[in-house]
Amino acid sequence: MFGRRPFLGFMSSLPFAPGLRAATKKRDVIAELGVRTFINAAGTYTALTASLMPPEVMDAMRTASRQYVNLIDLQDAVGKRIATLLECESAMVTSGAACALTIGTAACLTGKDRARIQRLPDVTGMPGEVLVQKSHRYGYDHAVRACGVKLVEIETAEELEKAAGPQSAMMLFFNDAEPRGRINADEWARLGKKLNIPTFNDASADVPPVSNLKKYTKLGFDLVTFSGGKGICGPQSAGLLLGRKDLIEAARMNTSPNSDTISRGMKVNKEEMVGMLVALEAFMQRDHEAEGREWDKRVATIQKAAEKYKTVSCSVEVPPIANHTPHLKIKWDQGAIRIAPPDVLKALREGSPSIEACPMTNKEMLVFTVWMMQPGDAEVVARRVAEILKQASA
Repeated sequence: MFGRRPFLGFMSSLPFAPGLRAATKKRDVIAELGVRTFINAAGTYTALTASLMPPEVMDAMRTASRQYVNLIDLQDAVGKRIATLLECESAMVTSGAACALTIGTAACLTGKDRARIQRLPDVTGMPGEVLVQKSHRYGYDHAVRACGVKLVEIETAEELEKAAGPQSAMMLFFNDAEPRGRINADEWARLGKKLNIPTFNDASADVPPVSNLKKYTKLGFDLVTFSGGKGICGPQSAGLLLGRKDLIEAARMNTSPNSDTISRGMKVNKEEMVGMLVALEAFMQRDHEAEGREWDKRVATIQKAAEKYKTVSCSVEVPPIANHTPHLKIKWDQGAIRIAPPDVLKALREGSPSIEACPMTNKEMLVFTVWMMQPGDAEVVARRVAEILKQASA
């Protein structure tokens, strides 16, 4: 028999011993690598790693990581649960909203025709045009163009109906651009039904409010996407594609684990599927009114600290659609406080702890959002802003 000391010595020699040691002391790999972390007063920007996943999401992903499953069976089950939660016909987890744009477009082009699926981005012999309002063109429509389609720009409903025809595979709508366009979401979905062309709404950054998760499929959009790693606080590399059952089935055929597809490389692993589901469940159960009150407190904390200084004025704006949370905008007379907002942003970033302000900051104003902050962060931001403004005061 092993005594205690020989047994422990034997165990430490096994390949899995590092995992045992890690149980007593968690590694901070980011710290080991010397990469700075920061207080997020910016928002859910991908380059700033968006949101943080809550413990229940990480627990679910950790459990899933220790089990083997058939990936298609899991996608079936997760999609069914999400569709039930969001009261839509069908759903799937994607590798982000950009992937959803690609495979959703592919689904509209190919349906379930495997020969067509294997040909993309060669759209020869299939409808190859996507109709879009000119004001709805944006950087992410590259994910649509990747399927080989031509984007046909229109501005009015009359122009849309004239442009529609046998080559029209899809009608793309960028939800955040609705105020800039001449055709709103409701009419876009209605026109799609009239013209018998699938409609796709990119609402990636458009929760909160939580009601948006059901709103656009109920308006009649055939496909809708949301980012998983923004307001929902799921894995940043995950997203949701919701909509018509036949189109979701076709979208799944156009991506992993199916080989010879346009989106084979856009994999979603079992951990992300499970994590996305649990994050969605948690997001829908959250007390959003209490959360809103907490955001208001954080804004007030920073505002109070900034307004101690002469000429400083603050305003709070909530964007109507995307990133629908309070944005604190701080302005001052730069003759009295001799520092420009971009220089304040730089000082915050380079200080300790590092603080990221909103990239909307410009020469005229310093901008913060507070919804990605952790408890106590607002007080730190308020103190640092006050220190910088005091030092720059004439």
